[in-house]
Amino acid sequence: MAAAVEAVKKVEEGKTEKGGELLLCGSTCWDSIGRRKGTLEGNLVSPTRLRPLVGVDIRFVAAGCASCHCVALDVDGRCYTWGRNERGQLGHGDTLQRDRPTFVSELSKYKIIKAGSGRSHTVVVSEDGQSLAFGWNKHGQLGSGSVKNEVELSPVRCLVSEVKTVACGAEFTAWLSSVEGASILTAGLPQYGQLGHGTDNEYNTKDSSVRLAYEPQSRPRAIASLSGETIVKVACGTNHTVAVDSNGYVYTWGFGGYGRLGHREQKDEWVPRRVDVFQRQNVLPPDAVISAGSVNSSCTAGGGQLYMWGKIKVTGDDWMYPKPLMDLSGWHLKCIDSGNMHHFVGADSSCISWGHAQYGELGYGPNGQKSSAVPKKVDILEGMHVITVACGFGNSMVVVDRTNVGDRLDQLDIYDGKASGEGSEEPESLNPAPKKTTKKAAAAAAAAAAKASENSKKRKKSKEESSGSESEEDYEDNDSDDSEVEVNGKAEKKKQRGGKASSRGRGGKGAKKPATGKKDSGGGRGRSLAVEKTASQGKGKRGRPRK
Repeated sequence: MAAAVEAVKKVEEGKTEKGGELLLCGSTCWDSIGRRKGTLEGNLVSPTRLRPLVGVDIRFVAAGCASCHCVALDVDGRCYTWGRNERGQLGHGDTLQRDRPTFVSELSKYKIIKAGSGRSHTVVVSEDGQSLAFGWNKHGQLGSGSVKNEVELSPVRCLVSEVKTVACGAEFTAWLSSVEGASILTAGLPQYGQLGHGTDNEYNTKDSSVRLAYEPQSRPRAIASLSGETIVKVACGTNHTVAVDSNGYVYTWGFGGYGRLGHREQKDEWVPRRVDVFQRQNVLPPDAVISAGSVNSSCTAGGGQLYMWGKIKVTGDDWMYPKPLMDLSGWHLKCIDSGNMHHFVGADSSCISWGHAQYGELGYGPNGQKSSAVPKKVDILEGMHVITVACGFGNSMVVVDRTNVGDRLDQLDIYDGKASGEGSEEPESLNPAPKKTTKKAAAAAAAAAAKASENSKKRKKSKEESSGSESEEDYEDNDSDDSEVEVNGKAEKKKQRGGKASSRGRGGKGAKKPATGKKDSGGGRGRSLAVEKTASQGKGKRGRPRK
């Protein structure tokens, strides 16, 4: 076993030594991703360089399947963040959106080597094994031991030590540590068992109320059932977790919808459960790669074969247990990541992507297709050596080696973004101050209306993709989930019929809404008069183009 751990360490070390050029494709409308229907302006449909990082040696990138912000680390341990920032998830001490990668100055005294990105929080790991976090902390996902501050705008210490790496789900975090008997620790929202502690910490908000809430887990806690194993890899989906131990066994737990846990059933698992496909001759080798999307999971097993399970395509049957993806047989996959419904892999000297995409996040270029049901090469990167990849909710990042590519990088576009403070920084939803009635403002108002209608749809979704007990924050928290509504026409209709029963007593939630004026409390069935009025006051009615 020690040899296996050593081998994994060697593999990990080999991965992180080299840096390269960061390329981004997908949406750059950070405040609109997942909220506004239709095509957004400013999508980067081809892999594009980012002006502040041109020539910077990036060695690690992070973006979660539920996140609309990005993290990049360079070879000197500097941390850059950009994207949506409504909850301070960028760590700059404010809630201003950043269109350009911006150095997190408060981390300057640390050498940051790993990072994880949740829906509205970010967690980083320093070379000396410390972990720091910033952003939204309502469920204790920052692991700081307290939920007193719902938002932390600047980095705070996580109560973990000897940390090796970190992964973030939508509202929870998993750390891997070298402490014996505590190789994996989790904190955050326990609603679907994604923390692996055997409970969802559910309770009634008041004795007389049917409204349920979930006790936050704010102090990172070791998963007791894995105390005898050494966990060496971890990946988090929106509400589920995938981990691999030093023997190559795979464990999954959390939300079970669509078969994303790979146990041939859709039941939620509150403690880690071993996936039976990866045993005996098919345990994972030390150099295996794993990833968790919002509704699926994947890993490479014996011979480098990629297996996937869960909701793989927008239409068609879900894969209830791991099946080999034969399209990629024979490829040597070095890295993989999954976004909301899309995937990116780096293989030998090719970059391959596929899935359902809305914003150009597959990187096929202006003349390429938008989505692809089967893995396809990203032609513009053919022949380039991929160092690492990361997928966010509506974008993808690829780090490519600059050696042996000649002037090919110079042929790629460079995206400037807006400098901080050029207007789009303050998200519209949090900044209702009067603005000039430009096209931009009109678009923003339309987005708000679209968002309200999307949220009312989200009410009906099965218990999974809602973010549990919270109410006030729901207006922002639909990101990972809405697109599930958008992408599965069928699934959505089914859920609408049965959604009421499965929403776990969240009726009280809707009742709380009208005061905020943010969304339709009528659950989507015929909007109430009050809501109709607010929509007509400059927001544009649903389904009708604004004049």
